[in-house]
Amino acid sequence: MSEKLIISWDEYNKTVEKLAIQIHESGYKPTILIGIMRGAAPMIDVLSRIFKLKCAYLAVESYSGKGVEDEQGDLVFSREMSSIAPSMGGRILLCDDLSDTGITFNKSVDWLKKYEPIKNKIEDIKTATLFKKKQSTFEPDFCANKLPDNPWIVQPFEIYEDLRIEEIKKRHQK
Repeated sequence: MSEKLIISWDEYNKTVEKLAIQIHESGYKPTILIGIMRGAAPMIDVLSRIFKLKCAYLAVESYSGKGVEDEQGDLVFSREMSSIAPSMGGRILLCDDLSDTGITFNKSVDWLKKYEPIKNKIEDIKTATLFKKKQSTFEPDFCANKLPDNPWIVQPFEIYEDLRIEEIKKRHQK
């Protein structure tokens, strides 16, 4: 397994803010944020508050099972996107927490362009990520951190992956 890059909440928040500054200073004004779930959930929550934008969520699964941290499985897309935005399309900012190989970003952009409810309403699609690994073949429009190598990134909310509800209950009984 590759090295791990462990991110604290403070580092995570600063990274999202760095990305927001980059987007703002570019002059790009998205009309909607689309987050690739699950990784983009915390990130687009913050970005939506900063930019005062509605969000949409695209469920894509690629990593699954125990012990497959260094491998990407087949991509599975949800049938529909989830959003309360009154009108989707326009200038889309597609967000994911990281660009590992680039496959998820590439296929998600293609999926959006073919997604029937918005395919004729898209002005453009730009992409944003918190981390881009060296091995990634995808070049995001906005990237907070381009990494010189390919570590396994452990984000602060991932502690819940291995934490059972019984353990959480014990911590709160004290």
